[in-house]
Amino acid sequence: MHKVLQFLLCLLSPFAVGAISGIATANNISTWYVHLNKPSFNPPNYLFGPVWTLLYLLMGISFNLILNSSTKTKRANAIGIFWFQLFLNFCWSFLFFQLHLLGLALFEIGLMWMSILLMITSFYTLNRTAAWLQLPYLLWVSFAGILNASIWYLNSTH
Repeated sequence: MHKVLQFLLCLLSPFAVGAISGIATANNISTWYVHLNKPSFNPPNYLFGPVWTLLYLLMGISFNLILNSSTKTKRANAIGIFWFQLFLNFCWSFLFFQLHLLGLALFEIGLMWMSILLMITSFYTLNRTAAWLQLPYLLWVSFAGILNASIWYLNSTH
């Protein structure tokens, strides 16, 4: 029973972060975001929900694998990095969608990208599957960073 509860909490953590930050996003999609200049490669809005759902699911599964690894010192470091990148993930939606700070959000997503890469590296030493499960997340945040940069550029005064 303990393992089942742990697994459910591992899944719940990223989904809770996503749900709370999603509120900041949803309130601004139809009011503020719709009026921004966006690049031609901007995905349709309906795509973001399913992509983030999959990424949060993979994040939770991966985190559970790390919690079940045996090396305590490395595991504690990996857990800390996981929570740090999840915190940055949480903050980005508020910076971009709620506060409309596109430049600061771009800087922050750079930090998030680096923390995800660090998380993957630390996970790899404990459980290679856990690390590989984070690769779609890194790729999506890479794309999101390019999108953030493009939107910032297209909407800044030159």
